[in-house]
Amino acid sequence: MKLLEVKQVSKRFGGLVANQDVSFGVDTGQVVGLIGPNGAGKTTMFNCVAGYFAPTSGSILLGGRDIAGLPPEACARAGVARTFQIARTFTSMTACENVMTAAMLLQHNVAKARKTAMDWLVFAGLERFADRPAASMTISEQRRLAVARALATQPRILLMDEVMAGLNPSEVREAVDVVLKIRDKGIACLIVEHVLEGIMPIADKIVVLDRGVKIAEGTPQQVSNDAAVITAYLGD
Repeated sequence: MKLLEVKQVSKRFGGLVANQDVSFGVDTGQVVGLIGPNGAGKTTMFNCVAGYFAPTSGSILLGGRDIAGLPPEACARAGVARTFQIARTFTSMTACENVMTAAMLLQHNVAKARKTAMDWLVFAGLERFADRPAASMTISEQRRLAVARALATQPRILLMDEVMAGLNPSEVREAVDVVLKIRDKGIACLIVEHVLEGIMPIADKIVVLDRGVKIAEGTPQQVSNDAAVITAYLGD
C-alpha cells in the first residue's frame, strides 16, 4: 500500500475544471515531483491533499485513510505538512518561535516544543537564527525556515510548493540538500517545482499535469523524453 494515493480526483470551481480525474501515488520516503506549465492545476492539487480545498470528486488516501475533505488542521494531524511558494513566516517572531508554533500542534509542553524547534533549525542549517527575528533572514533562509516549521509537525509526507523558485544556483543546491536529508529520514516529499534542473536529479518519480489533466508519470528520464510533456512545455 502506498503512503499517499490520489484516486480520480477532480476539482471544479463553477464551470472551471482545475483538476480532472487525476491519479498518482507516493511511497514512504519517496521524492515525487509534480510539474507542468503555468495553470496546469498543480497548486490546486496540493490544496486538495492538504485540506485547503475539498475535491469535487475522487479520494485521497493517506496510509489507507481517506482524508479528502478534511480541514487543514486534521490533515496536519494525520501527517500532511506543506510549505507555500511565498514563505509565510511570522516576521516579528524569532526563527525558533516560528518553528515552535508548529511543534505545538502535537507537543503542548513549551520546553519540549522549543527543543523540537531547535532540532529542526539545526537540521535546516538555521540554528544561528534561533533568537533572531525571521525578518532578518533572506528569502532562501525563510523558505528553509518554512520547511523546518512544517517538519516540526512530524509529517509522514511534506508538500513543498516551488521551494527553489527565484533562488540562485548555490541556494538551489542548499534546497536540494535539505530535500535529500528529508528523504533520508523516511519522510515522503511531493514537490511542485518549475526549476526542473533542481527537481529532476533528485526525484524518484515525476507526475506531469497540463490543463488539470495528468499527461505523464514516470522516472525523470521517461518524462523528459515524453512527446506530450515536450509539447506542453514547448508547444508543437
